[in-house]
Amino acid sequence: MLDTQNSLLLVIDVQERLVAALDKDIIVNRAGKLVEAANILNIPVIVSEQYPKGLGNTVPQVASKLDSSTYIIEKTSFSLLREDGFLEKLKSYGRKQIVICGIETHICVYQTACELIEAGFEVVVPKDACASRNKYEFKQGIDSMHDCGARISCVEMVLFEWLRGAKHPKFKEVQALIK
Repeated sequence: MLDTQNSLLLVIDVQERLVAALDKDIIVNRAGKLVEAANILNIPVIVSEQYPKGLGNTVPQVASKLDSSTYIIEKTSFSLLREDGFLEKLKSYGRKQIVICGIETHICVYQTACELIEAGFEVVVPKDACASRNKYEFKQGIDSMHDCGARISCVEMVLFEWLRGAKHPKFKEVQALIK
C-alpha cells in the first residue's frame, strides 16, 4: 500500500495541445485532484512537459494547483528517465513509490513507468488519471504497464491509501476533493 512518507506524484505531459485531443474534463480533473491531495499531504510532485514550445505548457487547471516546490522538467524523450539528471533528481527525494499519471498512456506514461520499475521503484498507475487519443492504445498502455510490473489503480484508491483511515488529520480536506 502507498505511504505518504514514501510516495511521489509524477504528472506526465498534461499539456494544452495534448489535452485538446482528449476528453479533457476527465484527465484534467483527476490529475488536478492528485496534485491537490499530494499538496495537502506533503507528497512531492514532479511535472514533465514534452517539448512545450510545440505542445504548450501544463494546462492551467493543473498548473494552478502546483505549489512552489513542484519540480517541472521539460523533455524530448518519451521516458522521463532518459532526460539528463532526472534519475538523480528523482532519487534525491528518497521516495520509492511513484504514482504516475498523464498523457499519453501508451507512450510517455508507459515508457516512464517501465523504466522506473527497471530502476527499482514501485509504480502505481491510477488509470482514470491517464489518457490516450485512442481507446485501444490506452488499454494497451495500461495492460503493458501491468505486464512490466506496475500496479494499476484509480484516483480514489490512491487518495484513500495515502490517508489509511478517517482519523488522518487531513482526511476531511482530501475527502472534499472527491465529493
